[in-house]
Amino acid sequence: MSDAGRFGIDEQPVFVIDQSRCIGCEACVQACMECGTHRGRSLIHLDRIDRAASPQTAPMVCMHCENPTCAQVCPADAIKQTEGGIVQSSLKPRCIGCSNCVLACPFGVPKYMAEIDQMMKCDMCVDRTSEGLKPMCASVCPSEALWFGTIEQFRSRRRGALVRDFLFGRQVVRTKVYTVVDDPTAGPVDVLGVVNTSWIDDPFALEGFL
Repeated sequence: MSDAGRFGIDEQPVFVIDQSRCIGCEACVQACMECGTHRGRSLIHLDRIDRAASPQTAPMVCMHCENPTCAQVCPADAIKQTEGGIVQSSLKPRCIGCSNCVLACPFGVPKYMAEIDQMMKCDMCVDRTSEGLKPMCASVCPSEALWFGTIEQFRSRRRGALVRDFLFGRQVVRTKVYTVVDDPTAGPVDVLGVVNTSWIDDPFALEGFL
């Protein structure tokens, strides 16, 4: 990265999410509004994991899937993917507000904005990253839960391993955005978790209550 704060044309920075580092400050939410392509709207979601048990929060941006389901189910061909793998928000002239993308996204990212009748989501600040700058959220995150840089820089400065394969049931989804794990040999991140018993064995989920 140059002294001017821009990544060079030969560098290949990646976007990384480390949910365990999030401190819930919402700096990313406020910064997201400043991105020139967002029309003053924040397109990042800050989720509360379990309000009753923990103050833990987790930032969620678009994961920019290699084969984006949101684009595949769009009947109006309103969602485009750049050559660099960025999945963009729907094109206003094409979006019909059907919300197919909202329902299809495995990560629950796209949001339908009723006031403008359009789906909008994180586009990794393509106006900035295309010029070698960091996305707004990653540039302000004080705990570096949202991080942007080369894989070599990550390995020299951070703990953990980077993965970008996620398992949803039997489907493996590869993303452009990486997440941090302790054990990279465990395979894809199993989003749904391991079900040890069949629902037939406990159809009303009463085990442990009786």
